[in-house]
Amino acid sequence: MADNTPNYFTLFDLPVSFHVDTELLAQRFRELQRNAHPDRVANGSDRERRLAVQQAALINQAYQTLRSPLLRGRYLLELQGEVFNDETATTVDSAFLMEQMHWRETLGELREQADPLDVVHKLLDAIRTRQTQLENDLATYVNQARWSEAKVLVYKLQFLQRIYQEAELTEGELLDIH
Repeated sequence: MADNTPNYFTLFDLPVSFHVDTELLAQRFRELQRNAHPDRVANGSDRERRLAVQQAALINQAYQTLRSPLLRGRYLLELQGEVFNDETATTVDSAFLMEQMHWRETLGELREQADPLDVVHKLLDAIRTRQTQLENDLATYVNQARWSEAKVLVYKLQFLQRIYQEAELTEGELLDIH
């Protein structure tokens, strides 16, 4: 985390917490964007225009981070000094690995199903349910300052996000076929 980057929670005048009032976040995002919009300095110097663009980008990045439970959890951990290495991230939770393998097999075998759209919808629901469970656990761990356990959940949520995106792509392909 760059030391000169403002804390995203401070930027939005929100308490540093896993739980965020998303309506208030969206309201403050619109206010910040309106005030920092590069068009406001269209006639300014190159430096003023560049700074406005950078500020708008920072506001967008902060908003995307704080509105996503996964990214917010990861950000909170980074604020605590946790370092993530996504290239080598693995989990040793065998039950979680089996769950992932089952979902990937289900995706791989969709074409063989009588109603593949129904199967993919059930898969998406199952993944969403698991994501919600892990997000709730992540909130608990963050609130209890159980950083190493929270970090494991962030990695699990990243894995779930990837399989969810794959399932959504598959759903789109199936919808195009039907």
